[in-house]
Amino acid sequence: MRTFLTSRLGHARSPSSRRVMAALALAVFGVAGETAGPAPAAQMPSVVGAARQLQWEVVRSGPHDPQAFVQGLVWHDGGFFESTGLLGRSTLRRVEWPTGRVVRRVDLPGDVFGEGLARVGNQLIQLSWKSGRGFVYDLSSFRLLREVRYEGEGWGLAYDGTSLVQSDGTNVLTYRDAETFAPRRRLAVTWNGQPLQHLNELEFIDGAVWANVWYTDFIVQISPESGQVISYLDLAGLRGPDPRRNADAVLNGIAYDPATRRLFITGKLWPAIFEIRVR
Repeated sequence: MRTFLTSRLGHARSPSSRRVMAALALAVFGVAGETAGPAPAAQMPSVVGAARQLQWEVVRSGPHDPQAFVQGLVWHDGGFFESTGLLGRSTLRRVEWPTGRVVRRVDLPGDVFGEGLARVGNQLIQLSWKSGRGFVYDLSSFRLLREVRYEGEGWGLAYDGTSLVQSDGTNVLTYRDAETFAPRRRLAVTWNGQPLQHLNELEFIDGAVWANVWYTDFIVQISPESGQVISYLDLAGLRGPDPRRNADAVLNGIAYDPATRRLFITGKLWPAIFEIRVR
């Protein structure tokens, strides 16, 4: 599911070490009542210890439409392409950096919930959540070129230079033919041997898949060969405190500029896009 009742999450977003462990346990072991539920407390420390935690700092930030329910973010030619969700509000956008101005936009059909986004050459591919429809656009004009069909849910999408990589909210990434969208292989993602559920927005960076973990402050770096989480970012505190914050305004947006090695981060309904430096 793509929206979530705060009461079901409890205190998972508090800034304490308990928040880190609880949020990661939620991602690894699933939401209580939907999958197996959280692990016993004794198991949680081993989950965090398997991958290296990366450090980060903010380089700069720019404004972003706070009504945009970000589902996909792509950097290209000095700005962003962005996919937004929610029924009746889903769009494809071209967004200026660093002004945040929307310079081009196309609305999706009212019954389609927009999802992940990837660029393949001069085309953009946009997923939908439950419609089983993918939209292929001309990069420059946003003219719809064709639709592709797929089974299951669409969440995140990235392009590794050869294949499209898709998440569906589980721990499995599907590699698809970039032209036909046919599935080619599936990769099970694990953190310390445990399936890492709720993989969401994706980006391909320096030979690895980076993924937001839905409803947490974590971005994980995944080996495309083994599916193991290599390292992770804990971005708690990136946005800062906001007492008016919508419960669904969670981290979800990764874009990378390979020419300058800049990494950009945002979230659903966030008023800013952040350029961060990872070390």
